[in-house]
Amino acid sequence: MRLLIFMSACLFLMGPVVEWEGETSYEMGDLIRNQPSTHKFVFRNVSGEPMVIDNVRTSCGCTVPEWDEVPIAPDSTGVIAVTYDARDLGYFKKKVKVYFSNQRKAEVLFIEGWVEEL
Repeated sequence: MRLLIFMSACLFLMGPVVEWEGETSYEMGDLIRNQPSTHKFVFRNVSGEPMVIDNVRTSCGCTVPEWDEVPIAPDSTGVIAVTYDARDLGYFKKKVKVYFSNQRKAEVLFIEGWVEEL
């Protein structure tokens, strides 16, 4: 029982398993309505062991994530592409939660911008 508690505490106290190769918030700028836009967030595995992206959740259906479901070796990079559909006019700010293996807490990414008519 003590070993289980110790292991749980170690996983909780461990730092992030990834380093982002840029900002975790991206300003998409002015978008034209109904012309989707995509941004690629790049990360590096700094955990010292292979890891995978377990899941990616967005704050609404207007934002679609794509990622490879293959293990990422230590010190290698991976990409999460986030596409915003640009259907609704006006300002938007969307949250994307990324769940990595070997890390309990989700990494949070943001995209934001403005959608206008052509």
